Amino acid sequence: MIEEGKTARQLWAELKAAPARPRFGFGRRAALVNVDVQCGYTQPAIYPTAYETDPRQIEYINRLARVFRARSLPVVWTYVAYLPSGEDCGVWGTRTNTPDSLQNTKVGSPKAELDPRVERAATDIVFNKRMASAFFETHLRSLLTFHGVDTVVVTGGSTSGCVRATVVEGLSCGFRMIVPEQCCSDRHEAPHFANLYDMAVKYADVLDVATVEATIASL
Repeated sequence: MIEEGKTARQLWAELKAAPARPRFGFGRRAALVNVDVQCGYTQPAIYPTAYETDPRQIEYINRLARVFRARSLPVVWTYVAYLPSGEDCGVWGTRTNTPDSLQNTKVGSPKAELDPRVERAATDIVFNKRMASAFFETHLRSLLTFHGVDTVVVTGGSTSGCVRATVVEGLSCGFRMIVPEQCCSDRHEAPHFANLYDMAVKYADVLDVATVEATIASL
């Protein structure tokens, strides 16, 4: 039965306040996958496609990345960008064709560049993805297998889009999926909190970023 009269934010707050739910937990070795922390999605003052939920999101992501590197754990950054023709956006890119449309985020464009606030180390892994999930038709799964990873911490945006898609596919591939709440963002409050709620119920452990940071530091 659908529960009426509550906002997504209220449902998420109730879930967090409820008695502890069973968790997937952290395994033996983790990787950090930062999904599309790029200018076209992190600078709402410049790009209409961008979004911001927690203004400290990138600061939190950078802190996590430093902890992962200190433990010699993989740090991955993805960005989405397409050919000049936009054809590699596939059916996904056929719904609109305006200047701010998805398929008009071109390889090498300012929109495709990682946000300048991102602290990327030379040892980090960066790759271009073209669909929502960071796993879809990329080498991410084989990369994680090579590093002996069984737990994937996912940050970035959007919560309802590429983060959720990455989480669902990662779980389907057999990984324990962790989402630090403050490290995700979306264009609107409703889909952001609704998808945090949904991922927490079904697909991932959605945790406070401080909890994730402390747990990785102790692995």
